[in-house]
This record gives sequence, structure tokens and C-alpha cells, in this order.
Amino acid sequence: MNFKRILITAILVTSQVAMVLPVSAEEAVHSTTNVAEQSVNTPDSTNQNQDQLENNGTELSNESDIVEDRAEGTEGEVTPPVTEPVTEPVTNPVDPGATTAAGTGELILMMNSNKMYQNGSLFIAGNPMEVKKGVSYVAIRAIVERAGLQLSFDNKTKETIITRGSDELRFQFNKSTYKVNGVVKPMKGTSYSAKNNFMVPLTAITGALNIPYTVDQPGKRVILSLSTNPVASFSVGNKEIVAGETVVQYSTNSYSPSGLEIVEEQWEGREDTFTTPGSYLVTYRVKDSNGQWSNPFSLTLNVVKPHTPPVANFTTDKDTYKMGELINYTDFSTDEENSIKDRVWENKELAFFNPGPTTIRLKVVNKYGLYSTVEKTITITDEVLYTKDEFNKIFTPVGEKYTFDGTVIPSWTKVNYSFTSEPTTLIRSNSPETVYSEGRVYTETATGGTRFMIHHVNSTGKNVKMYVIATNKNTETTRLTQTTMGFGGPSPYATAAGRASVNRYYESLQTGKDYKDVWIAQGESKIVMTELNANPMKPGEVISLYSDLYSDHTLQYDVIMIDANKDPFKTLPTLDLLAADVHNRGTYMDANRNIEYNELVGDSPVRLMIADNSTDPFQIGTGPQGEYQMNSGNFGVVYKIKLYRVAPNTLITFNPRGGRYYGSMMVNGEIVQLSSSGSLSAPNENSVLFRSGDREQTVEFTFTAAPGSNLSVNLLLQPLPEIKH
Repeated sequence: MNFKRILITAILVTSQVAMVLPVSAEEAVHSTTNVAEQSVNTPDSTNQNQDQLENNGTELSNESDIVEDRAEGTEGEVTPPVTEPVTEPVTNPVDPGATTAAGTGELILMMNSNKMYQNGSLFIAGNPMEVKKGVSYVAIRAIVERAGLQLSFDNKTKETIITRGSDELRFQFNKSTYKVNGVVKPMKGTSYSAKNNFMVPLTAITGALNIPYTVDQPGKRVILSLSTNPVASFSVGNKEIVAGETVVQYSTNSYSPSGLEIVEEQWEGREDTFTTPGSYLVTYRVKDSNGQWSNPFSLTLNVVKPHTPPVANFTTDKDTYKMGELINYTDFSTDEENSIKDRVWENKELAFFNPGPTTIRLKVVNKYGLYSTVEKTITITDEVLYTKDEFNKIFTPVGEKYTFDGTVIPSWTKVNYSFTSEPTTLIRSNSPETVYSEGRVYTETATGGTRFMIHHVNSTGKNVKMYVIATNKNTETTRLTQTTMGFGGPSPYATAAGRASVNRYYESLQTGKDYKDVWIAQGESKIVMTELNANPMKPGEVISLYSDLYSDHTLQYDVIMIDANKDPFKTLPTLDLLAADVHNRGTYMDANRNIEYNELVGDSPVRLMIADNSTDPFQIGTGPQGEYQMNSGNFGVVYKIKLYRVAPNTLITFNPRGGRYYGSMMVNGEIVQLSSSGSLSAPNENSVLFRSGDREQTVEFTFTAAPGSNLSVNLLLQPLPEIKH
């Protein structure tokens, strides 16, 4: 009896002891693979991890994607998931695959579950790790909180932001791309919201932040390796470090993945100013409040020797010259890096016309702002080789200007030419030139050859864009071909935009680089001449455009100016035609004029007048309401001039008569600038276009007036002075 009682008592004691003993580690991990045996997410093992997840119906991508997390009905707020840390140590979790020790630096995510394990504790995410179309998604806030990252929301851009040190990830809702440090990258899937949790592909985060992971397929786990050591880095703000001169601008960046305070930093090789040239290794590391040091971060700084000024030097071909004798200059200036940026001449003339000593100076400046100056004095005798007028006619370079007595030009004989026209429709949109509100500045229909001249100023007080929208109201598809394009602006200067548009129009004629076809279907509208709307116009800026088009059917063209952020197609039906100002808005036929002259010119002074409304009459056309219009100055007309018999030794110059002129001209297929200084003034300045040789020859010109300039203009032809030796 006593033996039986003793036996029962022993069994009861043994069972009570067993109830308070924890389950052994061996028993806890019986159904899972040891973490130490898993492959780290290195380049060699990434595919293995991918395959394991795909076998489970999921996919982990090494690409980065980002999405936005916000509560339903609450814009700009990130909704936190439910996170429930276990109050007691987990000794026997329900999930057998989670029982491998989730030690410091590891975060275990259970597949198709909202359970996460970190440091022996269970945490509950707001939504389970889900698989959609083979991509594994996680609740963004749950990962951020467990991985020691920072989370914020940008109300302006509607982006959820994850930051870790200098790294920044930006996600938007319902997007398959995200930004990694400002660079847009693709994600394997599209972000979405589930139960007010913002869900993104897991590998968008791990890939962008280089977080290694392993896949435990039998245990249905993804294990993230989260380093707890602080991270240190630095950058140098100087583009160049000069020995003994540059104060080095160090910019540090350090953080703790665990959010701990950085309490100490160490440098090796750091100098505020390096005294001698060479390569220097600078190393930086930091310590957190737990006493953990970061890995060292190093940069090699290249310190260069101090720069020296360039050496200014030039010579002239002689030391003594007659008045009106050509001076040849040779620049021998040097710089150790061939980095001379500016040459500033003082008193450098091609010839002098007053006797006595004269001094010429040259200042050369390199890209570092260092400079030197040299001067030379030459002697001008009282003997005359050429007068100033003779010298300018013979020696002024093509494209440069010289002054003369322009008041005598009206007495010169006119070249009494006739012209023929080509059937090109000109649409001149130049009114209102200064636009004060959004609207249509022109609406017109055209077919066949069509030229646009568009010139407008933005005075709306906001950023705007201009568009030309072509609409096909035919019953069949229309082919629209752009053959040339010249665009200038946006610019604060009307003359600069106008000059650039004409110069680029000539370049387009030369090369054909702007040729393209656009097909517009029945009832379709398309934006054409897209150079016009490529950039917004700021208040006060000007655009100028020349372009030739050809359509095989009639198209309607709407030229509009609207807010830069508006959709042109949605806005067009709401726009009214703006009232015209004093400038020109009209449609004109026969916008190409061909002048061919077969008689000898240049053996005596003659002038060929353009846009004078006499020999060359102004075009007559109609406005957008069918009203009478005159194209004063014939802006937008392209002149093709061919002089078959230019006498030997003839000087041809460009002389404005109506006011200041900015622009260029084509001579024998080459673009000649009308003064490199920028402009010509009427009537006493002219620019050299061409000099014929010692025999008769044919010379061809292509000309169209630059917007912002003044008409009329003359081509002056006269004999060159006799060459003296």
C-alpha cells in the first residue's frame, strides 16, 4: 500500500516539473531548416532564393519599386498596422517554422501570414504577406518599424517615403515604379492598399537598400538580415582640391539602423588643407550609443598643384605701318592646361588712320580666373596706303560690319528686277504680339505647302505653353510633312528669339534634319511643331518660330497659349480667339518670292531693295475673320535671289534702311551672320556678304526677315577699290 502511494506521488511530481520546463531547441526547429544553412542573398544565391519563392507561388525581385500608404478617406496620412509585441518570451510558437532563433539582426516573415519574429518576439503586421501574380507584397509600415527605417509622407507629391541615412525610397499608390534616391526604377508588381495598409513588393525595399535575405521554403519563411552596426560615409564638396589653397569641404552622413544615437566619430588622414600635391586616403567611422563601431568608409582625394596664370603673348607682322595698311596679328598666348577661356583685346584694329605710336594690349584669362596681360607699341607713319573707306571695303571680314555714309544710298541706281511666286500659304501669328491672357491667337485652315511664322510675348503673369494643334475634319487620313523648322526662345529678348529662329531655319534648309511625317486620322487632333511647346514660357519671355509644312488634305490649325500645366486638348474647346493688337495676324498666299536677274551688276554702285513696298510690294491677305490684312515688311516671305552676272571684284553688303536689324542670310548655301556684334543700324552700317573674284560669277541668296527687326533692307553692289602693294 505504502509502495503504491509512493509510486503515484513520484509520477505526479515528475509531470509537474515537465510542465514548467521549456521545449528544447531541437524540438522547436524539428520541422525547419537551420538558418545557418540558408544561402545569403548574394549574386550567386539570388536566383536560388527566387526559385524557392516561385515554387511557393511567390517571387522576390532584386528590382526596386515604391508605393504610397494612406488610410481610406484620409489624404496624406499613413495608417499604422496593428503591431502586437508578445509580453512573454516565445518558447513554443504556433508556427514551427518560426522557432529558429530570430536573433539580433534577423527579421523573420512568415509566408502568407501577418506574423513576424524578431529577437524572440512575435509581431503582427496590419496585413499578411500576400502573393499577387507571383509577387510577394508586405505592409510597408510593418517592415519599416522592424527594420529601423524612417517613414514619412509628402502631401505635395502624394509619396510615401522610406529613408535610411542618405538613402531615400519614394512610393506612390497604384504604381509599378518607384524612386530610389531620385531615380525612377521599376517594380515587379503594382502597389496597392489592403485594409488601409500600403502594400509594396518586398524586394522593392530589400533591393534598393541592399538588405540580404534567405528563403526557408520548408518553413515557409523569408529571413531578412538586418545589420545593427552604424553606417558611416562622407563626401567632399570641392570640385578640385589645390595644394595649399583649397579648404576641403567635408560632408558627413552617418546613421544607426537601430535608431541609436551616434556618439563618437573617428577620422584618419583628414586635413582641412593639404599642403602638397598627391593622393590621400581619408577614412571615417562612427560609434553608436551601444558602443558598436561602423565599418570604415574611405575616399581617395586627389590634390593637385597650384594653378599658374596663362602667359599672354602676341606679335604683329611688322613694327611700322602706313596709314590704312593691314596689320596681321598672331596670338602666341599659352596656358599649362590649354584652358584659356577669354581673350580681351584693347585697341586691336585691322589698320590705323592716324600717324604716330599706338599701343595694343591683350589680356588672357584661363578657366580658373587667373590672367596675364601683354602690350605692344607699333608706329604708324604719315604715308597713306588706303583711306578708311577703301580699307573697309577690301578687308572687313565677311559677316562683319563697317560704317559709311548711308545717306547717299537712295541716290544709287535700283536693280529693276521682277519676281515670281510659289504657292505657299503663310500663316503669320504675330497679334496680339503681347499676350495677356490664355486663348487662341490664331485659327486657320490650309492645305498643300504651308509656312508658319509665330512670334509672341508672354505677359499673362504665369508660366504658359504655346501649341499648334492640327485637326483633321476630312473623311480620310491626312499626311502632314514638316520639311523645315526654325525655333528661338523662350528668351527675354524679342530680337534674340527672332534672330535664332531664322538662323535655325536656314540650318534646317541646309541639312534637312527636321524633316518628319505625321499621320492624322479622320476626326483626330495632334500637336504639331512640338519644338514650340517643348519648354514653358516664363512671364516676359518671347518665342519665335519659322516652319514649313505640307499636307495632302485640308487641316484646321489652332495656335493657343495656355497655362503650362493644362491639357491642350481638353482646354482648346473652352478658348476664345484673342483680340488683335497693332501687330500682324493674317494668312497670305504665294509666300515664296523668286528673283532672277540676268544683267551685269557690280561694275557700278547699285542697290537691290527688299520689302520696300514698291519694287517689292507687301503681301495682301485676310485675318481670322476674313478681314483685310497687309503683311508690312513681308515677314515670313522667303526670298530666293539669283544674280547670274556679278562683275569681277564686286563687293556685296547688307544695309538696313528701316531701323535696327538682327539676323543672318544665306549666300551660296552658306549662312552669313549680319554682324557678329549683334545688330546693324540704319542707315550708316552695313555688313559684308560677299566679294567676287577676278572673273564674272553667279551668286545666290536666301533671305527671310528676322522677327523683331525692321524692314526695308538693301543689298548693295559696288566695285572694290584697286588693290595696292
